[in-house]
Amino acid sequence: MIKNFIKLEWKSFLRSASFGSNVVMKIFMVLGALYFMAIFLLLGFASYPLLQDSGLPPFPTVNKYLIYFFVLDLVVRYFLQKMPVLNIKPLLVLPISRSKIVNYCLGKTAVSFFNWVHIFFFVPFSIMLIKNNFNTLEVFTWMIGMFFIVYINNFINVLINNKDVVFYSVVATVGLLGVAQYYQWFDVTLYTAPFFESFYHKPYMVLFPLLLIALLYYFAYQYFASNLNLDEGLASKSEIAKTEDFTFLDQFGTLGTFLKNDIRMLKRNKRSRTTLIMSVLFVFYGLLFYTNSIEAYNNPAMRAFAGIFVSGGFLFTFGQFVPSWDSAYYQLMMSQNIQYKDYLASKWWLMVIGTVLSTILASFYLYFGLETYLLIVVGAIFNIGVNSHLVMLGGAFVKTPIDLSSSKQAFGDKQAFNLKTLLISLPKLVLPMALYALGYYLFSPNIGLLFVALAGVLGFAFKDYVFTKIESIYKTEKYSTIASYKQKN
Repeated sequence: MIKNFIKLEWKSFLRSASFGSNVVMKIFMVLGALYFMAIFLLLGFASYPLLQDSGLPPFPTVNKYLIYFFVLDLVVRYFLQKMPVLNIKPLLVLPISRSKIVNYCLGKTAVSFFNWVHIFFFVPFSIMLIKNNFNTLEVFTWMIGMFFIVYINNFINVLINNKDVVFYSVVATVGLLGVAQYYQWFDVTLYTAPFFESFYHKPYMVLFPLLLIALLYYFAYQYFASNLNLDEGLASKSEIAKTEDFTFLDQFGTLGTFLKNDIRMLKRNKRSRTTLIMSVLFVFYGLLFYTNSIEAYNNPAMRAFAGIFVSGGFLFTFGQFVPSWDSAYYQLMMSQNIQYKDYLASKWWLMVIGTVLSTILASFYLYFGLETYLLIVVGAIFNIGVNSHLVMLGGAFVKTPIDLSSSKQAFGDKQAFNLKTLLISLPKLVLPMALYALGYYLFSPNIGLLFVALAGVLGFAFKDYVFTKIESIYKTEKYSTIASYKQKN
């Protein structure tokens, strides 16, 4: 039966309307996986001597910070790991037992990249421990304990899927504990480090995470099995409708109507709310660059790069999926007497508003100096004048239907990638970095800021011309987009 399930998924991959982009995306995913495998491998072998040279005991130090490592792993999984689902509805009318479907779906998570990539850290680090005279058997039980905790994260992620309150509560709690440790108010690692070390000193302790994995698997199995039916678990949820007028937007005519629909979508749906949260988090991304905490980021080009991201979080996370946000009713919308220019203008204004709000929210960067905040301001100007157009242009080639009821894939989807979107994405980041670096090194930092700002102003000046070109591209891609949105798997 497992062989048949694999065949079905393989046929789905080959017959997908986005097969070409899937192949390219798979290649890049493999390259990305090789990159992270190499990073983990390097850390696994280098952590011991580096910590030793720094005067820190390697094994206790690693165990001390494992709590944050595993929480970060859970966060990454929550946003990026795909849930164990098949195209289940057609299978329910076939003579296939419920248990086989559920077990296969859950079993898929066991071979997930997010699980086995940890091998490339824990195995080399364990080798280094044995090489430095740690007991071989006890190192082995410690390593097995770490792998068990990785799988605990795996099944926790399955259970809290789409339960935003639980996830953000856990992350917020751990974040507060991290802040408390940094300011020496309370050190949670005094309690977690001995637990992780116990897998070494008391080998029988590995039975506890193993038991927890069994319990989590049982709960996950029960949850999926109880919801694996057409009339309840897989049926669309109906909720009481709420009316929100936003009558002040009526003065803008058709543009106001589109804006009202988008604002309602952002407020009411899980996926769009997740996008809003991610765009707020982008505001704090600049702290990696402007605090000088990472030496590689301490150069003019990278500081301009940060300015683009700080102000453009909403523009990138929302704009890359125009018109996919409307995929559920795109076919109906295209059958109406709707001007594409008005439709695109509403999305553009929404991105402009988001960029302005992000820039205002980022005003705390004035603490790092006026020049730092000016980098964010000129980044916002560039985003409004240039990147907003590039993002919408790229959206014309994105054929990804969006499930607004799910918070998954907030960063993107494999079908959202193709060669055209890649080429369109390059100027978004490379051009402002190059302009600022050019002005910075040839003249002065202020001239660098001026170059970036002027590019944004020029883009805004030619807005109508650019919109006309983008509108024609959307019209050309309309029917292929509709065909892709019809495809559910």
